[in-house]
Formats: sequence, C-alpha cells, structure tokens
Amino acid sequence: MKRSEVDKEKLSPGMRQYYDIKEKYKDELLFYRLGDFYELFFEDGEIASRELELTLTSKNAGLEERVPMCGVPFHSVKPYIEKLVNKGYKVAICEQLEDPKNAKGMVKRGVVDVISKGTIVDFELLNEHDHNYIASILDFSFTYVLCYADISTGSLNVMNIEHKKEKLLNEILNLKMKEVILKDNLDTELIGLLKGTYGIEVSISSELLETGCEELINSVEDIRFKEGLKHLLYYLLVRELKDVSHIKKVNIVHNEDYLEMDVHTIRNLELFETLRLKERTYSLIWLLDKTKTSMGSRKLKEYLMHPLKDIEKIEERYDKITTLNTEFILKDQLRDYLYEIYDIERLCGKVACGSLNARDLLQLKNSLKVLPEIKRIVKELKFDYKIEEHKELYELLEKGIYEDPPVTLKEGFLIKEGYNEELDELKKIRSGGKNFIAEFETKLKEQTGIKNLKVGYNRVFGYYIEISKGQIKEVSDHLNWERRQTLANCERYISPELKEKEALILNAEEKIIEMEYNLFNEIKEQVKKVLIPLKDTAEIISELDAIISLAVCADEYHFVRPTLNQNHEIKVLDGFHPVIKKVSNDAYVPNDCIMDPTITTLLITGPNMSGKSTYMRQLAIIILMAQMGSFVPACSANLPIIDKIFTRIGASDDLVSGESTFMVEMNEARNAICNATEDSLILFDELGRGTATYDGMSLAQAILEYVNKTIKCKTLFSTHYHELTSLEREIPSIKNVHVSAHEENGMITFLHKVKNGAVDKSYGIHVAHLAGMPKELTDRASVILKSYEHKKEKEPTKEKVQLSMQFEEQPKEDPVLKFLNGVDPVYMTPIEAINTLYELKQILENKK
Repeated sequence: MKRSEVDKEKLSPGMRQYYDIKEKYKDELLFYRLGDFYELFFEDGEIASRELELTLTSKNAGLEERVPMCGVPFHSVKPYIEKLVNKGYKVAICEQLEDPKNAKGMVKRGVVDVISKGTIVDFELLNEHDHNYIASILDFSFTYVLCYADISTGSLNVMNIEHKKEKLLNEILNLKMKEVILKDNLDTELIGLLKGTYGIEVSISSELLETGCEELINSVEDIRFKEGLKHLLYYLLVRELKDVSHIKKVNIVHNEDYLEMDVHTIRNLELFETLRLKERTYSLIWLLDKTKTSMGSRKLKEYLMHPLKDIEKIEERYDKITTLNTEFILKDQLRDYLYEIYDIERLCGKVACGSLNARDLLQLKNSLKVLPEIKRIVKELKFDYKIEEHKELYELLEKGIYEDPPVTLKEGFLIKEGYNEELDELKKIRSGGKNFIAEFETKLKEQTGIKNLKVGYNRVFGYYIEISKGQIKEVSDHLNWERRQTLANCERYISPELKEKEALILNAEEKIIEMEYNLFNEIKEQVKKVLIPLKDTAEIISELDAIISLAVCADEYHFVRPTLNQNHEIKVLDGFHPVIKKVSNDAYVPNDCIMDPTITTLLITGPNMSGKSTYMRQLAIIILMAQMGSFVPACSANLPIIDKIFTRIGASDDLVSGESTFMVEMNEARNAICNATEDSLILFDELGRGTATYDGMSLAQAILEYVNKTIKCKTLFSTHYHELTSLEREIPSIKNVHVSAHEENGMITFLHKVKNGAVDKSYGIHVAHLAGMPKELTDRASVILKSYEHKKEKEPTKEKVQLSMQFEEQPKEDPVLKFLNGVDPVYMTPIEAINTLYELKQILENKK
C-alpha cells in the first residue's frame, strides 16, 4: 500500500498526524516516535524492513486494509540509522514534543532532526581521522563556488574554483565530501559522476537563507561567497534542522597558498590510502600519525593535504620540531597529557546540535582537567600558543556531573549530590524512606506525648499514624489530623505534614529524573555559552598534537631538517621512502637525487622491479613532507618550493568511464603538461607504453622535449625506450641516470642503486623468470631474443629509393618472416613477449 493512494480523511487521528508530518519530509525515512519505539509506515516501512532486515508487520490505521509497518526500539536506534545513512538514505527523527501526561488529546509530535551522510554528529558514526564535509556547489558559468562545512567540528570554508569540471571534482574527492548540494539537477553529467561513479550523496535545493546567520554571511565580502553560504546554510538550518551556533567564522581558502595536487597524485603517492587495498595502513599518513587526539589526527591530515608554499610558515614548524626534540622530556610529558584529551571539536558539535549526553560532558571535563599542565609546558617551550584553561567550566562540570552516568538522559544519576539542595532532599527521601518514618514517629511522640503511637504504610491508604483505642482522647483538634481508617483496636490518621511527605516519597523517583534532566540542560546551556572559546582551545590542541607527531617521527625515523631554496635546486643525499623502509624486511638502499638549477629532467632507465617508481615517489614524498613542515627522510636535503606535483605512475583502465590504459595515460599527461609551471614537479613513469612501440616512443620524446624547452619544470621520467637516452646530448637540461642491476650466470640481482648514465638492456626475460614463468617458456624467449639481436646486427642500412611509376608483381612474403621483422624484443615488456609468442603460434597454425 502506497501513502499517495490513501484517503487522508479516512485515517485514524494518530495516523493522520503521521501523514501530515510525512508530507513535509517526502524524501526522508520518517522515524515516528510512539512510546518506546520508532515506527515507519507505508513505503518507509517497506524500505526499512528490507534494508535493515526487519520483520514487516502491519497496523490498523482506520482503513479497510492495514498499513505496512516496521519499528525499532528508541534506545538502540543508532545502528539502524547508521546503516540507512551509509546506504544513501536520509532519516528524519520525529519525537513527542510534550509529556503525554500533560497532553490534552493527541500528543504533539514534530521532526527534531534530519540525518544524512554530510550532517552526522555522533562519534560512533564518524571516522575520527577524517572531516565529515557537506558542500554546496554554485555554478557562475565562469567559476565554481564551493562552500563546505563539517557540522561535527564547526568548520566552515569557501573557495573559488576555476570553471573546469575536473578541478571541481578534484577538490570534492580530495576533501572526501560525503554529501553535495546542487542548486538544480540540470548538470546530469556532474550528478552522474558524483553519485554513480564516486558514491557521493547528491541533494537538490535551490533556496537561499533569507534571515539568520547575518554575522557569519556578512563576514565575507565576495557576493558569490555570500550566495554560496546562504545556499548551504538554508539546507542545514531549514531542511536538516541543524543548530550552527558553534560556527562563528568562515575560512576563505586560497589554493594558491598551498602546493597543489590532483586526485591522481594523491592516489599514486599513497598519501592517505594504499593503491591496492584502499586502506590507511601502510600509507604515508599512517606512518606520520603519532597523534594522541582525534583533533590532532585530522589536523595532521590537513597539513599533508595542503602543504605550504610560504617559507616563513614552514620554517616556524621546523623550529617547533627542533625545540620539541631538544626538550624531549617536555615533549613526552605533553604527549601524556594530550592522551587525556578527548575530541573537544566534536563534543562542541554535539553540544550545538543537542545530542550531548552526560558521558560527553565527563569527557569534556576530563579534557579540561589537563589544560593547566599543557599550558605550563607550552610556556616553558616558549611556543606562541595562548591556551585558555576554562576553570569555571571545569568547576561547574566537576561539581555537577555524576561520575558514572547512564547513556540516556531519562534514567537519573546525572547530577552529583551537593549541586542542588532540592534534588539532594529528594534523593534523601528516596533512599531513606525507613529513616524518615522512624524520625517522624519519634518527632510525633515527643509532640503529642502518645508513647504507643506508630507511623506505618500500606498500599491502599499510603502512610498513616496509628493510635490505640485507649489513646484516642490524646489526639487534639489543633493537630489537624484526619481520620483515615477505623480498626477493632486502633484508629489510623493522616496529618498535613505526613501527606506532604508521602507525596514526596511516592513521587521522588519521577521528580528526581525530571529535575536531573532539567539541571543537566541548564549545565548544557552554560557549556553552549563558551563554545567558541572551547573551539579555539581545540584548534590549538590539534596544532600542537600534529607538530608533536611530526617531531616524534623525525626522532624515531631519523629524519633531517631540510634547507629550502628559491633557485630550483634539488640536492637530496641518501634519501629514502619512509613507508617502504619501515615495512621492508630487506635492507633498504638509500639514493641521492641531485638536480642543479640547470638540470630540469632526470631520465631514468633500468630493469623492471629495480626501484625506478620508488625512486620517483620518494622525491615527491620528501618534497611534500618538507612543505607540510616536517623533517624529511634523508641524510641531508636542499629543496626548492614546489607549487604543483603531477604524477603518471602505473597503468590501469578506467573501466567506469570506458577509457583504455592509453587514454587514461594521455589524459593524466595532458593534465600535467597543460597545468605545470616552472616551479612544478612532474613524475612520468614509462609514459607511452600503453600503445605501439614507435607511437609510444615518439610521444615520449615529444613530451620530454616540450617539458624541457617550454615548461622547464623539474621532471623525473622513467622509460624502457633506450633510444631516448640520446636526448641528453641534444638537450643540456636532461640528465641520464639508471637503477643498477647485476647479472651473473643468467640470474639478475637488483641493486636498487641509482647511478649516473643510461643502461641499454631491459632484462625483461629475467624478470619473467623471477615472476615464476615456466622455464621452458623463458628459455624459448631467450632463443628468440638472441635470433632477433643477431638479425638486427646483420640487417643492412636501408637506403631511400625513389619510387618509379612501374608496378611489378611482388613475390608473396612469408607471413612468419613478415611478423618477425616487425618485432624488436629489446624493447619488449614480459607481457608483450608472451603475447608475441601467442600471435606467432596463431600465424603458424593459419599457414598450415
């Protein structure tokens, strides 16, 4: 049964209320609170039952037919929401807005929160190492405006992007956007790429915020930025009902301040995840992340994602690392204190969004507790951080919040004794009912002089005062007692005071829970007042943690402080790839990389598996680490400031877009060539191998010439086209180097050492042997190779002949010889050798 097919007027009052609320949230799955359950009806119920693997039941809604329904308990709803959100659904939470006991008629209900991929704030659903960004994209025909926020941390950023779709996608993918909001659905290509190819949630919203957040919006001058902010904030405030009071500033991102990398470079260098398994383990960030807080981990990732170009700012980070490693005792103390700090950024987000519980406030209190010690050490180190201790907030939380509170807020045990007198009195009554009876009984005996007076309790009449028949005359009218029950040998009374205490005792539990909840909310409001100073403190802690992490890595892995220059000189001595050295079981061979200002290209030759790609990657990583403010993996390093890094490493088809290996190769090469400047770094690994030998070699040579004569940027170019090494004689800015290998008795040993000069041998068959190819096959390949080499040596130089207009019948050429004449094994890769053998066999079979 579909909701659109239902006659609303025939629905029961309760289901009609659901229907009206659902009409406002048609695109969301509505979790409708009924008692202890969230229930979903009609199509929502069918979807939820399928996706969450729940039993689909039905409910009487006043119609002839029962409506589909499924439900989940309210106290364990988070895992269900997480699963649905991860599958791309949006969830609207509909709560009871008043106490059912006080409600007249139908309990008021309304949606209090909308949760989507980009607006999650709960710790349990978020990756502690990553921001959770939601972005607005506005297309101004000549430029894109990207406005993005992380609700969980309260960061808000805006930037201009050149009107090129690939650059827009590059930013979205690099920042790992979880959700993107477009103003319309006209750009179907962009929607298809975001949603279909990259799995990013896309929402359509054309409205702009008309009132509210004026201070935030007016803090930027660019009209386009203002519109971008209004577009994003409307979606957050109106559509998703978010409180953004913890966002107080807009960060305008200037990409020209940072070293630029496209998504291919980040992937090829394995900065944040490995190429093969797509995991964080064994990536560069995995190696560098020695942080003690989640905030520090995210900040370190920002450093690596946005390496600096300002030498002064980079040197400031170097100075801090030097100081920390000199004052290593203070550094270790700082790390111990940082370990005590929880994710203050996201705690602030939970305060603003109203999802905070008492355990979160305990985490905040414990974080504030160590701030005075951190401030003391930072002062000793003479770092320019102004850390606020938040003493008043700490004292409030220390005095108010119970040490072991429950997860929910309606179970009591939130507020400590001594915080509120009335609450303490209620707790005393709850825990000391028997004591109260005894004390009250003694008090009455003293007042009345009735020695056999008793105070008792039963479920029918509640608390009572019992007087024996012989003492009834002692009960005077001024006591204002009211006769409640007459028994054979006694009378039972109640007094105004006892009635009052009875109400207190019997309702103490309920009142305690209500009062603790109200007091907790008051404390939460006090925390909300200092969110901005708390966020400032969190920012300082994150920076401090990230710098300490780099200092620990510098000390542990023996990194060195680089020297930065502005004359395009690269001089790295005994450089190494830090991750490979860390995880390798074999002894790592370090290598120099020396390019004086006159050398722009290192042309790298050598056998497969010898380490050419590693050598190229390690230079890029050394430069990235240097510009993020880290020490670098080398014995010494003198480096220029690089503005962009482009890579073309590895060969893989883009199956999603249907592009071949060679097309992908050319697209990435074109991106580098068209966007690189004199201050850029390009890494080309065996460019041109995706097409025929001579096509590839021609393209590779043309690209080398263009890069050296037109762009003149630093380039590392590895190749198996040995003919290209002759370019060193023609273009002075090209220098030949090779990765050495030792051959003995038909076996090859890779030395992994980069030396000057070129090599003229590929060792392809040796590599095939190492890869486990059958010996029969590699032996046969060796025989074929020798015949080709012999034939090439004897082959006379062909002269250019003027063609005549006479056409004579030419003898038919043997197809085998024709095929072999077109093959040159010197330039073959192992896979090409296998394919050649296969084709040769096919020709022979056809000939028969």
